[in-house]
Amino acid sequence: MEAVAGGCAELDVYHLKSWPVGAPGAPLDADPAVVELHARLLARSDVPLATAGGAVLHRVPTLTPRDPEWITHSDASARWLRAFLGGAPLKAPIVHAHVPITGGWAALENAAPGARVHMTEHSSFLAQLLEQPAARARYDEVLERADGFFVVGEPLHRLIAAEFPHHAGKLEYIANPIDFGAPRAAAPTALRRWLSVAALNERKRIDYLLEAFRRCREEDPGLTLTLAGDGKLRANLEALAEELGLSGSVEFLGSVDPAEVPALMAAHDLFVHTSRHETFGVVVVEALAAGTPVLVSRCGGSDQVLRGIEDAAGRLYDVDDDPEVLVAAYRDLRERYPERTNVPAAREHLRAKYSYETVARRHFEVWDQGARR
Repeated sequence: MEAVAGGCAELDVYHLKSWPVGAPGAPLDADPAVVELHARLLARSDVPLATAGGAVLHRVPTLTPRDPEWITHSDASARWLRAFLGGAPLKAPIVHAHVPITGGWAALENAAPGARVHMTEHSSFLAQLLEQPAARARYDEVLERADGFFVVGEPLHRLIAAEFPHHAGKLEYIANPIDFGAPRAAAPTALRRWLSVAALNERKRIDYLLEAFRRCREEDPGLTLTLAGDGKLRANLEALAEELGLSGSVEFLGSVDPAEVPALMAAHDLFVHTSRHETFGVVVVEALAAGTPVLVSRCGGSDQVLRGIEDAAGRLYDVDDDPEVLVAAYRDLRERYPERTNVPAAREHLRAKYSYETVARRHFEVWDQGARR
């Protein structure tokens, strides 16, 4: 939104915020009174908020069942956006939606006749979604109806092209935009203050990070680790940190406002990423945008992001369950830094690909091409 708002005559953003209701497994209409009340109040809930570049944000509370089937969430997204709009179609001649199974379907079902609907996929859960037959069929329909379909990275491109080869020619890339506006004042002198920005869940492997950090700290007791993020594993990870004797050197910040991330990156010496798989790797680019070197797992998205600048940016290491792999990678980077790295050059390489200006220009190219057809 912030990247493209300045180049649009008008930009309205509809944020479909899921509100889970009902007993697990129960259909959305199991409690008609709740659904009816929500429908009556929804039109009154619109309090447009002025945001970056004059864009207008509309928050759409979306009742969804406590149901693991994505088709029900897809239907609910379209249903409640329609109710929010009072049954009228979206006024925009160009609509760009995110998360095709929910936002994309809602856009297709509520776009005005003749409007062009583009969408971007960046969901890490897509493989699991496509295991559900009804959701898979819906996704196929979304691909067919969309005027433009974009992915943020190679892992998603490979997955969608393999699952829907008849739509492979429709897939294009469009990156997540990153703010490169405020690099750190001075480069780190030593890689001793580690930072992780990640949800505290199994995929991010923070337990693996804690054990590797413990081993590195045995060699350098001055190392510290800051964990920004929250999740269902927080209590277990805090207990693990204490068990490993790290209570005084590991800080759990909890959830951090995205606007605070650049300053957080700049306040540390090394960004460490241990995820098992990613679709893009926004935080990796954010770290380098701040001028902070990175130590990153080969989790898919970051491989693409750092291709050709791995040694300049820091160090990539293989996804492995043995923490010694991360320890060895850190030792190698520590020995090379700063003489055999070039973080400023890596930053400039990424700025040319992922800055607000670059990504905005790509969006405008896509939208303008559609307008000329």
